[in-house]
Amino acid sequence: MTQLIQLLGLNEKPNCRVFRNPLALQPNGMRSVGVNILILIALLLLSPFFGYTEDGYDLWLRYKKISNIALLKSYQQKLSTINCIGKDPTLTVATAELKSGLKGLLGKEIRTVDRQHANILIGNSQLNPTLSTLARKHLAELGKEGFLIEAGSVNGNYSVIITGNSSIGILYGCFHFLRLLQTEQSIDKLLITDKPTLNLRLLNHWDNLNRTVERGYAGFSIWNWHSLPGYIDPRYVDYARANASIGINGTVLTNVNANATVLTRPYLEKTAALADCFRPYGLRVFLTARFSAPSEIGNLPTSDPSNPQVQQWWKDKAKEIYGLIPDFGGFLVKANSEGQPGPQTYGRSHAEGANLLAAAVAPYNGIVIWRAFVYSNEVPDDRHKQAFNEFVPLDGKFSSNVMVQVKNGPIDFMPREPFHPLFGAMPNTPLMMEFQVTQEYLGQTSNLAYLAPMYKECLSSDTYSKGKGSTVAKVISGKLDNHSLNGMAGVANIGNDINWCGHPFAQANWYALGRLSWNYDLSSQDIAKEWVRQTYSNNPAFVESIVSMMMDSRETVVSYSMPMGLHHLMTYGSHYGPAPWVDKGARPDWTNTYYHKADTIGIGFNRTNSGSNALGQYHQEVVNQWNNQETCDEKYLLWFHHVPWTKKLSSGQTVWERLCEHYY
Repeated sequence: MTQLIQLLGLNEKPNCRVFRNPLALQPNGMRSVGVNILILIALLLLSPFFGYTEDGYDLWLRYKKISNIALLKSYQQKLSTINCIGKDPTLTVATAELKSGLKGLLGKEIRTVDRQHANILIGNSQLNPTLSTLARKHLAELGKEGFLIEAGSVNGNYSVIITGNSSIGILYGCFHFLRLLQTEQSIDKLLITDKPTLNLRLLNHWDNLNRTVERGYAGFSIWNWHSLPGYIDPRYVDYARANASIGINGTVLTNVNANATVLTRPYLEKTAALADCFRPYGLRVFLTARFSAPSEIGNLPTSDPSNPQVQQWWKDKAKEIYGLIPDFGGFLVKANSEGQPGPQTYGRSHAEGANLLAAAVAPYNGIVIWRAFVYSNEVPDDRHKQAFNEFVPLDGKFSSNVMVQVKNGPIDFMPREPFHPLFGAMPNTPLMMEFQVTQEYLGQTSNLAYLAPMYKECLSSDTYSKGKGSTVAKVISGKLDNHSLNGMAGVANIGNDINWCGHPFAQANWYALGRLSWNYDLSSQDIAKEWVRQTYSNNPAFVESIVSMMMDSRETVVSYSMPMGLHHLMTYGSHYGPAPWVDKGARPDWTNTYYHKADTIGIGFNRTNSGSNALGQYHQEVVNQWNNQETCDEKYLLWFHHVPWTKKLSSGQTVWERLCEHYY
């Protein structure tokens, strides 16, 4: 039934069985209404025979009745009434989420009562007299988005208090409390304080205005620009709920390969409608800015950042945007890379381009996120080196409201890469992490590849920029160089497939991105356990089996797609399937032979000082780890070295034998 619904382009929200307008799913809007009516009638007639099964739409927010009978009875005795102190849109949705979640988990209605008789109390500082002295001491440490949960027996009655210094912090606390119940944790006595380690926790959608998705494997874009702003799909609310539940607080709606049309008035009004929908959930909207917009949609003869008319155009555009969206986050920009226009088109630097936009959004507390993913076919140097060479000389030249967003590795979201040398090389510039959630090079939606271990591998890497312990995580958090702007972004894997991500397990990578951007010290295994328990079952044998499979999955993909640091072996264009023989493309660095350098002698890219010297971009302690073939970690051996096929490894195998073993 679910597969039939997906094939027909229909979308239902399981808890209310509402069918979205099938015309709205089509970019050209030309599906026959008559045909859809006949299909709908057939579905209604056949549905009793098919029954109804879950389809993954509810993600990790299923709120199914707790199966542990003893624990269920304990929860039911403790939790029956609720009171919310204060009133605003965020507290309203927090209360609704708690009541809905508890009804599903406990199998009973939660009544709203006055403060004195409620055993669940949510609200802000007005709760202080009710909190214990110890709990009150923690409030000042929570910041804007943190939360505090205190629970226990008060005068013989169970009581739980969820509070924070803002309504959004309280909402995050409500989701955390529900997570405790979903994963069957004890709530007898609690004193939990939590706050995010990163200020900006962002999803980057590579969605186009025609509803196609670049590197998207889960259907069309969920943003139906055709029906906005007049119709708000219920799915937009559920998208915001899902993000809030894991602490994501920003979304970039459009592709980094940007279309200037999104900055025109009609599309800004559509964006404002989404922003209004997301606001109660603490989710701020960002847009990608095409650098040539002043000349493309502004009728100016140039987009040169030094031109006063161009500067005024961006200031006027920012004023227009913030007039519609007061909490607009700002712009994400890809410039002078893969054919995108940018300041270098006019002989200006990345810093000059970023500062142009930064000046426009600064009066409204907006920020500019400038991507460091730049490489050019005209530059003869190793692609590994280009971002470092272009950005390090600009360190300290960016405005205070600019962040440089850096991919986790120096090439392009490979299944395994060494950490990007920019981390630790720009102490005067806030650097933001860019991970990929959509599995472009990791089996797309055909393969299970749980990516939290890959994220953690990068975050825990030591840059040695300020001595041992200068991890990538400390760089992006701002702790290493005292930056208040900090954050993490993930390229989204979300589409309009009924289960959001195409592959059921792909939801775990969205979940992991949120949880790690909230707290990068969480372990990959603990995140996997949380997700499995909320999404499927708390049965210990089931959890152990599935988590084990998830934890091994990324390493399996690495073994057959880029063993020993070998990379770019995939099919040209689709980036799926093996094709190491590709030696022709639009440019040399879009071929596979450019990277693996296989010849009669050996295989691998020499990036030592006898080759491209990309290793020279790292601090000396890192160079010492990887510079010698004899001591280089095997997982990066062919990334940094051209090695003879017959070279003996520590295992006693030759390189050729080891490669074969990896593949098998």
